[in-house]
Amino acid sequence: MDEFVCSFLRKWGYGSLIEKFKDEEVDKESFLSLGEGINEDELKQLIPKAGARLKFKKLLRQLTDGAENGQKELGCGATVPLLQEEPAEMSPESTSGASRMSPEDFSSSGTTCEHEENVTKRKLGPQPETDTPAKLKRQCDTAPGSFEDDFIQNQVIEIMLRVHNVLGDHESTELNNFLKNKIRDLNTDKRDLVGVFGKTGGGKSTLINAIIEEKDLLPTGGLRACTTAMIKVEANTQSNKYEAEIEFISKEEWKDELWSLKNLFGEISEDKKDCGENIEKMTALYGDEWKYRSPENLMEPKYFKEIPEFLKSGKKIVQVESAQELAQKVLKYTRSNSDEGKRWFWPLVKCVTVKVPNNNLLKHITLVDLPGNGDRNKSRDQMWKEVVASCSTVWIVSDMNRAVSDRDAWEILESTCSLMGNGGECQNINFICTKSDEGADDDGTPDSIARNILKNNQEAKDLIRKEFNKLSKVKKQFKDECFEVFTVSSREFFQKKNLEPDETEIPKLQEWLRSLNDQHDVTLNYVFGAYGILSLIQGTKLENVPGQTAQVCEKLNGNIKSELQKVKRSMDDVYEEFEKCLRKGVEESKNKSEMALKRKLNPTTKGGGRGFHRQLKCALQNDGLYETKKKQINLNETLSTFLTDSIDEEFRKTFPNDAISGPIYGKIHAFSLDMKELVQQFKNLELQLTFIKTEVAKVKIKLCKDIRDRKKFIYNSLTETVKETMQECYEKAADFSGLGSLEKMKDTVKNHLHDVKDTMFKKARAVMLAQLKELMDDVQKQLEKTLQESIELSFKTKDLSIPDFGGQFNLVKKHFDYLMGHK
Repeated sequence: MDEFVCSFLRKWGYGSLIEKFKDEEVDKESFLSLGEGINEDELKQLIPKAGARLKFKKLLRQLTDGAENGQKELGCGATVPLLQEEPAEMSPESTSGASRMSPEDFSSSGTTCEHEENVTKRKLGPQPETDTPAKLKRQCDTAPGSFEDDFIQNQVIEIMLRVHNVLGDHESTELNNFLKNKIRDLNTDKRDLVGVFGKTGGGKSTLINAIIEEKDLLPTGGLRACTTAMIKVEANTQSNKYEAEIEFISKEEWKDELWSLKNLFGEISEDKKDCGENIEKMTALYGDEWKYRSPENLMEPKYFKEIPEFLKSGKKIVQVESAQELAQKVLKYTRSNSDEGKRWFWPLVKCVTVKVPNNNLLKHITLVDLPGNGDRNKSRDQMWKEVVASCSTVWIVSDMNRAVSDRDAWEILESTCSLMGNGGECQNINFICTKSDEGADDDGTPDSIARNILKNNQEAKDLIRKEFNKLSKVKKQFKDECFEVFTVSSREFFQKKNLEPDETEIPKLQEWLRSLNDQHDVTLNYVFGAYGILSLIQGTKLENVPGQTAQVCEKLNGNIKSELQKVKRSMDDVYEEFEKCLRKGVEESKNKSEMALKRKLNPTTKGGGRGFHRQLKCALQNDGLYETKKKQINLNETLSTFLTDSIDEEFRKTFPNDAISGPIYGKIHAFSLDMKELVQQFKNLELQLTFIKTEVAKVKIKLCKDIRDRKKFIYNSLTETVKETMQECYEKAADFSGLGSLEKMKDTVKNHLHDVKDTMFKKARAVMLAQLKELMDDVQKQLEKTLQESIELSFKTKDLSIPDFGGQFNLVKKHFDYLMGHK
């Protein structure tokens, strides 16, 4: 069986049937024949279960509908050629050499040229011109993952898979190796993370179930939400089953946590209210035994018989046929309740990834049900921070009746805004009010109830926006247009009543997610890259006009130099502006940091006694940070706040999270080698110039991704430098115990700050500026090096050992022209 069949089985969620189809020798021709005249007996033999078989029939009919005379009729009447017979060197028998690429090499994400920045600008107006192909907007294409896109992408993947393997059978040369690397870099898929925050009872799980139309997927109701583990919900592209992948913390981490919790037992007994989370965690896993047994005893294998994967540092995989069955099986890993005699494993869980079959809405999106911040386990806390910083969108979910006064929701937003904003990549914050139907007048007519709901919804939106406008700290990180309010009723949505558009905005949220999916034009990006590679291969076969190669190289290198100068000038201006801002920040920090620290060390709240003593000691033992769901002490953030305040606005302007606009991203996207004019002037070198065009597009996308990743570390460097400088005094202060130890801890930290403040803040400024300069230099070097290498190999290398792929080139060109013709 060929990759054509495998890829469609995986895309449709029937990956588990691949072996069955192989055993029955179903190849591309017989696969397509199945859809033209479906034989029930043959299909029943391949797919025994009726439900899965009916879905498969529908998908197969849509795929093959209208195919005749070598043409594939697509949704709106356009045609695209079916894959034709390939030249002899591309046959499967010829690809048996040692250098092989498997289908999985083309389906995994995370490669060096991810195209998640596809030049579509998210709700922020016109995009700058780039060399990347424009976004497709077909009239007939109303859903992501359309069949024509799947069909084209699978054909081109199959072509490039075989091209790579044929190249692997030939002599290893510089050009050969270069081409194989470029083919491997064609993988372009990347998921958008949508983080979902909200306290227990706010309707968070019900909302996710409604959005993806899986009513029973995540458990809802009277159970208390897990306080630590996050739940990711994404599409299952490998199987038609519902699946959960449960990732545990390590044995060593849990052993360290047990020691810490047991050492705090005396204080826990005295301060149950503040330590309720820790008591709940221990009781969930061990019942009351944890109170009477040592940490060594609590690590005995008998406590983990049901989860041997934990002891082996592995992941537990659960596969079932229905969402309801999956919810029941993962309950003990994600929830906690008071049933005596039951054991709950959520204290050991880092993350649960739930995979849903046949769900196009999740094709390029992962919804992440996030617990509140703060966790004693460092790896779990680190994962939480990394995920929050990687979310392109954040949903804050709250009950409609309490949304404005819900301090938990607003505190989540305030405490995480810098992690999502300048320290992350969040572009949109959506505040979602659930249970919007519960405030309606039940004694009125249906029409009056509907009017009342709409009125309540609009009032809630107005009040929430006013509340948002009060958050000065958040407004430094996000513009007004980044914030949007939705009112939803999951109950009404599932009941499928004749709702007015604004009675529940779940359809609006679904459409919003579809727009995120649309930005991942994987097919066009993949075909564009493949077209460039095959253009280069064909270009090397042509005889060049004497002297023209040198001329075109000279012009290209001249254009590179000119464009790099524009990038450099813009970056020099940015550096100068940051230097100015940080200079002011250093002076502010030297003058105000001691007073800010004093306020932090002397809280006026009820926790200023014994409770604060324990919290401060925990913070000192943990590099200056103490976090729970109810309380946070971050000494490093307190001390660096004047530095970060000084650059917040400039940082947001320089590194906007759309990764398109601003003085750096904007100049990269505007980088152009004037390819249109060069093609007109050197028509006989058009194939090589086509490859250079694709290389320009890819390097710009890669650079923007690299910048967005590195800017997070640059922004956080101010606080990190403060933490490193204060580390010595934290350790010294944490050693105090007994009578008067609280004041000794405070004095030690205050005295150390007084001694180092003149040098510490200057060092933080120098570190940030050095990282900024390094980033700017690297961007210019990568642009120059990548493009010059491509030019060198495109125009100055002749390799007669490279096979002829004219047939493959023509097919991919037809696909590319088709896609561009329907934009």
